[in-house]
Amino acid sequence: MVSLNPPVCEFGWRPPLFDLLGIDGKRHSPESARGSNGLLVMFICNHCPYVKAIVPRIVRDARELAAHGIGSIAVMSNDPTDYPEDSFDNMRRVATENGFPFPYVIDDTQAVARAYGAVCTPDFFGFNANLELQYRGRLDASRKEAAPEGSPRELFEAMLQVARNGHGPRQQTASIGCSIKWRES
Repeated sequence: MVSLNPPVCEFGWRPPLFDLLGIDGKRHSPESARGSNGLLVMFICNHCPYVKAIVPRIVRDARELAAHGIGSIAVMSNDPTDYPEDSFDNMRRVATENGFPFPYVIDDTQAVARAYGAVCTPDFFGFNANLELQYRGRLDASRKEAAPEGSPRELFEAMLQVARNGHGPRQQTASIGCSIKWRES
């Protein structure tokens, strides 16, 4: 298991469009998931300890951000061949057990992760209403364990700022997590 940090935010970068199958049997895209004030795209998986540590906080923040016009979508890009915990059936189970309030989609070709430049789970991309990147940082100070209660909610506060004025904070701390499990070429 390798821990990686994604690069810092490239303000104004526009996301590649995608159309992926969700655990609900429907197709989802940035357009269908976005809210009136923006979109949060999260690259997560089921087996990563960094993700497991923050799933309740991701769910809480996505619910609260929806009330501010920020839609969310979670993308699972790992190859489940070597990580069966990341299978589509297990995606359904994890989403149901945790009450995901957002679409959870599978990037089975890994093309979306490559197009976004996603490097780890979790990897967060926060866009404004014009789908311009404004946040590429961490959820909070959590690592393989949840940060202490009362720690700053970095992603939440950044996306509230995006909802209010369309711009993310200039100071952002990169996320950390397990490397995306790429298919053998």
